[in-house]
Amino acid sequence: MNKSRIFALLLTLCLAGSGGCRKDLCYDHDRHGLTTRAWLYPQWEQEWERDYGMAWEENWPDKYGIEYDLLRPDIATGIATAVYHDDGSRTERHLPAEGGELPMSEGEKSILLYNNDTRYILFSDLGSSAMASASTRTRLRTLYNSTHAEERTVNAPDMLYGAWIESYTAAPTAEPDSLGVVLRPLVYTYLIRYEFDSGLEHVTLARGALSGMAQSVYLQDGRTSEDTATILFDCELKDYGAETQLTSFGVPGFASEHYTQRASQQQTLNLEVLLKNGKLKTFETDVTDQLTTQPRGGVITVSGLTVTDDEAGGDAGFDVDVEGWGEYEDIVLPLD
Repeated sequence: MNKSRIFALLLTLCLAGSGGCRKDLCYDHDRHGLTTRAWLYPQWEQEWERDYGMAWEENWPDKYGIEYDLLRPDIATGIATAVYHDDGSRTERHLPAEGGELPMSEGEKSILLYNNDTRYILFSDLGSSAMASASTRTRLRTLYNSTHAEERTVNAPDMLYGAWIESYTAAPTAEPDSLGVVLRPLVYTYLIRYEFDSGLEHVTLARGALSGMAQSVYLQDGRTSEDTATILFDCELKDYGAETQLTSFGVPGFASEHYTQRASQQQTLNLEVLLKNGKLKTFETDVTDQLTTQPRGGVITVSGLTVTDDEAGGDAGFDVDVEGWGEYEDIVLPLD
């Protein structure tokens, strides 16, 4: 009897153990392993200007002293993603420049992407994909603002890229779904050249301002706002005059590839030079015609500038040690 009871007990334990093992076995690992996630593969469109008739890339002059391709912006160091859900909410995630995994809940999505390594860019209305926009910080210049109070003065924006995915269906997959996207510029570059006919030897510092430019850009489609701003910037002295590479959102009211500038729209290019005798001289030039064919980047040239010996106070050949603009320094406001 003892042996029979022992045998029966062992058989029961074996059957129980066998049953337990079968219950734990899973024959549908794939279904349980499914998640809603995508792997983002970004490409960066490194364009510094768009061609609206100037054909700069094909006809780039050697006299500019820099190769066309050297003006192309670098790719960003990181990407911010905003996933908009059908219930009106959004989730944010940051990825490296080469992309990475983007998990999300199941359902229909729209996705906004932009680089997250900016310093002066200010983002607004990110809760609404249609209204999400970027602007830049206020910059004040005492002399300029006192005579041009009609327009907000700003710092040049950092390089900004953006991309918009109108519709993406997030569904469970065994492996991450491949999601390719091209991040295109929302900021462009103007090579600005101030060419002197005479008197450049009297100049020790130069800076400028470009008025009538877009104050902000919409992240979803790259259109620019109707509001205008004046971009303040510093210049580098060259053997022909002064030069800068100015970043900008472009002209205001830009909405499509078929650009037509409004009759009332005007852009003015300012130049302030500090002479070696400590005096300031200002030049103002209407450059509206040049911006009409270059709404998003290009080359702006002002020529025929002069500083006379009388304006310089007879200081030719005298090199005063000037380290900066002194009391005329610009102020970049930390917050708007």
